[in-house]
Amino acid sequence: MTDTTGPASSPDQPFPAGASPYDQGPYSSPPPVPPQPTQPLPPVPPVPAPLAGQGPGVDAAGNPVPTAFGAWSPFEEYATAPAPAVSSAPEPSQPAESDRSGRPRTGRTMALVVAAALIAGGLGGGIGAVIGANHANNATPASLSSPATTAPVKVNLPAGSVEAVAAKVLPSVVSIIERATDGSGGEGSGIVLSSDGLILTNNHVVVDSENGGSLKVTTSDGKTVDATIIGTDPTSDLAVIKAQGVSGLLPATLGTSSELVVGQTVVAVGSPLGLSGTVTSGIVSALNRPVSTSDSSSGTSTTGAVLNAIQTDAAINPGNSGGPLVDLNGSVVGINSAIASLGASLGSTQSGSIGLGFSIPIDQARRIAQELIKTGHATHPQLGVSLTDAPNGGATIASVTPGSPADKAGLKVGDVVTAVDGHLVDTSDTLVADIRSSAPGATVAVTYTRGGQSSTVNVTLGSASS
Repeated sequence: MTDTTGPASSPDQPFPAGASPYDQGPYSSPPPVPPQPTQPLPPVPPVPAPLAGQGPGVDAAGNPVPTAFGAWSPFEEYATAPAPAVSSAPEPSQPAESDRSGRPRTGRTMALVVAAALIAGGLGGGIGAVIGANHANNATPASLSSPATTAPVKVNLPAGSVEAVAAKVLPSVVSIIERATDGSGGEGSGIVLSSDGLILTNNHVVVDSENGGSLKVTTSDGKTVDATIIGTDPTSDLAVIKAQGVSGLLPATLGTSSELVVGQTVVAVGSPLGLSGTVTSGIVSALNRPVSTSDSSSGTSTTGAVLNAIQTDAAINPGNSGGPLVDLNGSVVGINSAIASLGASLGSTQSGSIGLGFSIPIDQARRIAQELIKTGHATHPQLGVSLTDAPNGGATIASVTPGSPADKAGLKVGDVVTAVDGHLVDTSDTLVADIRSSAPGATVAVTYTRGGQSSTVNVTLGSASS
C-alpha cells in the first residue's frame, strides 16, 4: 500500500493537507494474517418475509439455510425502511407468530479494514427489525392478580454494577436521525456534552445531512428536535452537533482512556437498529488496535478514518455509532464507531456484532470535540512522510516532505520505521494510527533502521487542519 501526504493526498484518504496518511504508531497485535482486499458494498436488498410456518433460517422447502462466513463486512449505521409484509393470521387455537426479519485489510498487526458506512433509506429492509407479537387468542386468566401498590418501588442499585451504570448514562445518550436531500440516510447515537444541546457523535452519522439535508435528535425522554452541525472531522470520524431549543439535558461524564486495561468491564449504550436506550456489556479486548474504516454510503468504497481504537466484545451493532463506551463508574472512555462482521464477500447482507467492536479513545475525542466546538475544525499531528509496508515488518518511508518534522529530524527515504515511543510498528497503518492519536506539537521517539543499523530520533510533530 502506497499513500502520500500533503496537499496532493487522495480524496479517498481524508488526511489533512500536508499530513501523511501514514503518520501512525505501533501497537502489539495478533499473528500474521494474509491481506484481504477491500470490496465496495452493494446496496442492501430487502429481506422477504418468511413463508407461513417458517422461520428466517429455512428456505421455501423448509430446509435450513446455512450462514455465510469468511469475510469482513462493514459497520453501517441503522438505515430506516418499511418493514416487510408479514402474515399475521393465527392458526386455530394458536397465537400468530410474530415476524422477526433482520438488517480488514489485515496487516501484520491485524489492522482491520472495517467500513463505517451509511446506507440510503429505503434499502434498509435487510436489517429493519420488526419486533412485536399478535396476542390473538391469548386470553388472560381471571384468577391471576398483581399485588396492589401505592407508590413506585425504589430499587437500590449496587455501586459499580451495570444496572447502576445504565441508570447514570442513559439520560445522557440521544438517538440521531439524518436524511439527505434525496431522502436517504439513517440513524445513529450521540453523547450529551452540555445542558443546552451540544452532542458528540461520529462524522459518518451526520455527513449525509450536510448540503440541504435534515438532522434530528431524540432525547432520552422521547422528545425529538431539529439539530445543526457545529463541526465535522472525517479524519477522526468525529462530529459535534447542536440540538435546537432544548435545556436541562444531563451532560455525560467524560473519563480517561489512558487508564484502561485489557479485561476491564465496559458498557456500550446507544440505538442499535433504532432501538434507543439499549445497554450491552463486555470487556476491553485490546488497546491501541489500528483500525482503518471505509465508507461505502455512496456505493463505492472509500477510505475513511484510521483509528487507534479500543477493541471490545460488548455488543455493538448498526445504530450504535456515536454512542458511548463507559467504565463501571459511568464515565465515557470511548466513542463507539465500527465493528467487524462476517459475510460480505460471500454475497450476504450485513451482519451484526460478532464480538469485535471498536471505539475511539475519549482522550483523543475530547481534544477534537473541543476544537470543533471552538472553531468548527480540528487539527491533527503531522509527520510529513508517505509510506509503504516493509516486506519484513515496519513502515518504509517512500517520500519525505521538505521542511516537514520528519525532514528536520533527519529521516530519509528508505528508512524503515519499526517503533514509536517504544511501541512496535509493523505496518504503515499502525504508524498512522499512533501518530493520529498524538497531539500537534507533541514529541515522539521514532525508531528506524537504515542500512541494517537501528537508530532512534525525537520528532516534534507538526500540525495540519482538517
